[in-house]
Amino acid sequence: MTITVTGLRKSFGDHLVLDGIDLDVPRGTVFALLGANGAGKTTTVKILSTLHRADAGEAKVAGHDVAREPDAVRAAIGVTGQFSAVDKLLTGEENLRLMTDLHQLSRAEGRRRCERLLERFELTEAARKPAGTYSGGMLRRLDLAMTLVGSPQVIFLDEPTTGLDPRSRREMWQIVRDLVADGVTIFLTTQYLAEADELADRIAVLDGGRVVAEGTAEELKRRIPGGHVRLHFTDEQQLDAAREALAGATREGEGLALRVPSDGSLTALKTLIDRLDERAVKVDEMSVHTPDLDDVFLALTGNRSTTERVTNR
Repeated sequence: MTITVTGLRKSFGDHLVLDGIDLDVPRGTVFALLGANGAGKTTTVKILSTLHRADAGEAKVAGHDVAREPDAVRAAIGVTGQFSAVDKLLTGEENLRLMTDLHQLSRAEGRRRCERLLERFELTEAARKPAGTYSGGMLRRLDLAMTLVGSPQVIFLDEPTTGLDPRSRREMWQIVRDLVADGVTIFLTTQYLAEADELADRIAVLDGGRVVAEGTAEELKRRIPGGHVRLHFTDEQQLDAAREALAGATREGEGLALRVPSDGSLTALKTLIDRLDERAVKVDEMSVHTPDLDDVFLALTGNRSTTERVTNR
């Protein structure tokens, strides 16, 4: 595992933010941490990136203990926070050169790395323009490029697409996929549930300082009631035969369609199809409907909105 967390606890005064969370993140994957504002996402990132100390528990990143080996952890990670670290008075190239100096790269190596990153993030044409003239998407790409100067094994992306338009968000998603393909581990916090659904290999939902659910997107969706299979027929006789064969099937209005409760798994679908085959029932169309991550989030966090306005620690 690239990241392991056991029993992590953190309070600010009387406010308990993390109440003993456990996490395991395999190398070369995207792990998404979901939660409403104030759920503890940013606090978790700050502890794992050595910016905060935990009150209790243990955490290792890239094989190094975050409390006992903070310098080794910092050398192995990159962090892109909610707010850009770009100096808008400098050009894009100057921002990158500043990072190469901080990483103590030679002048020649620093120049080569800047050129590669500017090309990779499609910023070559804008390299000598002040970063203050960049669009939101360009600033986020530059911010991430600066993170990559140190060739990190693990990158913490704390709500990296907040405020971006849909096109820029999708560009950032592709960058994340490319990084993972190169073997980088991504620890992602986000309030965009479609983003976690699109990118994450595994997802954990944080609520009240605890991890209330963890799994793949599909595993989490199957935990929530409301999934069903919709069957459409060409005549009333076939519909009636199917309703007799399938427990829990209900008709949708006056149309020739049935709704059958199902978790959408292959096993459940095979059972349904076998029962229809046994009765020689002919189905015109079949579609599977499962809850999305919005449904999962609302069910697991007490129906609180992801845009709830509380202090985000």
